[in-house]
Amino acid sequence: MNSLVLTESSQLTADGFEKLPDQMMSILLLAPHHAEEKALRNLSRDNPTMTDSEEAAVANLYLMEQSLRCPDTPTSGGLRRGGVMDGSSDCILTKVEKKSTKEQMKALVPWLKDKTRRAFTKKLLYKRLPVLSWLPRYSSADALGDAVAGITVGLTVIPQSLAYSNIAGLPAQYGLYGSFLGCFLYIVLGSCKDVPMGPTAIISMLTYQTTKGLDPAFAVLLCFLMGCVEVLMGLLGLGFVIDFISGPVSSGFTSAAALIIVTSQVKDVLGITSSGNTFIEMWGSLFQQVGDTRLGDTVMGSVCIIVLLLMRVSLLDTRSAQTDGLFLLHQYMTMLKVGPKELEQQTMMQRVINKSLWLIGTSRNAVLVIICGLVGYQLSRQGEAPFKLIGYIPPGLPAFQLPPFGFIRDSNTTVTFYEMTTSLGWGILILPLVGLLENIAICKAFSNGKPVDASQELLALGISNIGNSLVQGFPGSGSLSRSAVNNSSGVRTPMGGLYTGDTTSSVLVLVALLFFTPCFYFIPKASLAAIIIAAVIFMVEVHVVIPMWKTKKSDLIPGIGTFVGCLVFPLELGILIGIGINIMFILYHVARPKIAIEKCLSPEGAEYLLLTPDRCLIFPSVDYMRNLVTKHSIKQAVPVVIDCSHIYGADFTAAKVIECLTHDFSLRKQPLFFYNLKPSVVAIFKGLQPKGFVVFQSESELDDLIKGNIKNRAESQQELSIINVGTG
Repeated sequence: MNSLVLTESSQLTADGFEKLPDQMMSILLLAPHHAEEKALRNLSRDNPTMTDSEEAAVANLYLMEQSLRCPDTPTSGGLRRGGVMDGSSDCILTKVEKKSTKEQMKALVPWLKDKTRRAFTKKLLYKRLPVLSWLPRYSSADALGDAVAGITVGLTVIPQSLAYSNIAGLPAQYGLYGSFLGCFLYIVLGSCKDVPMGPTAIISMLTYQTTKGLDPAFAVLLCFLMGCVEVLMGLLGLGFVIDFISGPVSSGFTSAAALIIVTSQVKDVLGITSSGNTFIEMWGSLFQQVGDTRLGDTVMGSVCIIVLLLMRVSLLDTRSAQTDGLFLLHQYMTMLKVGPKELEQQTMMQRVINKSLWLIGTSRNAVLVIICGLVGYQLSRQGEAPFKLIGYIPPGLPAFQLPPFGFIRDSNTTVTFYEMTTSLGWGILILPLVGLLENIAICKAFSNGKPVDASQELLALGISNIGNSLVQGFPGSGSLSRSAVNNSSGVRTPMGGLYTGDTTSSVLVLVALLFFTPCFYFIPKASLAAIIIAAVIFMVEVHVVIPMWKTKKSDLIPGIGTFVGCLVFPLELGILIGIGINIMFILYHVARPKIAIEKCLSPEGAEYLLLTPDRCLIFPSVDYMRNLVTKHSIKQAVPVVIDCSHIYGADFTAAKVIECLTHDFSLRKQPLFFYNLKPSVVAIFKGLQPKGFVVFQSESELDDLIKGNIKNRAESQQELSIINVGTG
């Protein structure tokens, strides 16, 4: 919340009320009437760390105090439905003074000044640089917790980074390059302590599909452009776009991506080569090359998968952390324990053993890579290894330089920046969206109910990816699997990324690049493929199908549509198909509003037909509502009242249809009244000067309107009879 907003929708939560400082209470109770709002704004500015719940509580207390000062504010009544008063009583017609263009321009200047002043407040600085909030309170206990968590995650990030570069179709060193600089940047800008910024399986697969067959320079440029798009979205406050990806769409996308990633690693387990950009193409290529399967790679890969699944001793908790979409698999305390289950009843030796078992299970990827690397080294000394190895990785840190905005091919042809961006295509826009989706899922999963600022996360991710591109890294985001390890390891602040390299910057990755790259030469490719398969297979979200079927069966349509679309087409096109299906559902609901229809009696016993639309009137829905109103009004032949309590907006098309509707009722000499119509909507409808357009705000007016209409009809009939007699 950038500023203190006083609205009637603010809720006074118990948490916010109890945490209000005495300073806030005194200002609310003692400030003069004309200075209250100014005092509250100053209070918000002087307390930059005030939470959203505290601000909402302050706003509510202000509104409560205002209502006590003005207890006699008139409110409108509701319509009587079967003896029960119903309908909105929050809106009354008020006279709105129209200002001239000159006056509006004069009012714009102070508004711009106020916006500029708010843009450079201490509170906004704390919001955009979260490190300022927790760093002054950083303690030795925090440092110890972050160090333990960071080292634990670091043992996971190095083998995963090597494996993810294989998914992206890049040399192994690019995975390490993308796992250290961004981490330092996320420490400063990131708002979630559990986010492990770095290469991820889904982003790596999208990178592969976007840059397949291209030079690694395209992946580095993609990382830079992805970061620029994320920063731009963050500055424009476009974090809300994640809300357009529903849970079923994200589940279908994640499940399909998991199957594609597994399929892409089968070739390394079998020791063969394959091609293809989609799930079907990959399996077709695998079946063609299956005759070239190497026994050594198959045995190595199969054994590694079995060992990893057996070492996966952490309990998988499949509770959903749906944040705009993804479901996280959280890993918690080990199932293999020595002694009593309660920690207090365990001896010191039992605690040491249990913690060791947990550490081995958590760092199983690193343990497996070390063992397989030793096996590869020993077999290579005796001759050629029976399985494929990673091979040479350049030692040392990458050069710090701008990403390639053009380069010269081996054939001495120049590739321009325009040609590079054209080749990357939709990936420039899809990758930031998916990266935000992954990151927000982690933030919401570990936020303990606190709000997540999607725009701030976009800024953090964008600057981190721009930093990674300066050291030849490829695109990354928050890692779903490593975040669980980070959280269960007891991370205290984002500083945990300093020790890992899992997120995007780590001392362990730097050490590995400086001293251990020669050792990586002997790591079997099959072992890295096994690490990916054993981790990604649990991302297939089969468990959401039954709950979705029990709650709302139609949600399966966008979910299955996304799943099939991602398997048949490239991932970026598949998720667009899912979003498109979602938008079609939304548009259908907009075009087909629900309208409650009931016969009612006025206080004096006059019968009328009450129709209540449940949403605003805009062009897709007005014809449907007109047909429905006409159909039932002709059938009932009584005065018709349209309850507009839920209609908060309209457009020109709606005004045109209302004009036609009132004209039709006038021709039939059937009364049509609009109840509780908002002033802004009244102004829109009156713009076309509809005939017989009548608005009322209280039930007492209804009887008068019906009586007046009956009287007018009687007079008209009497005049008609006189005319008929005269002509006869």
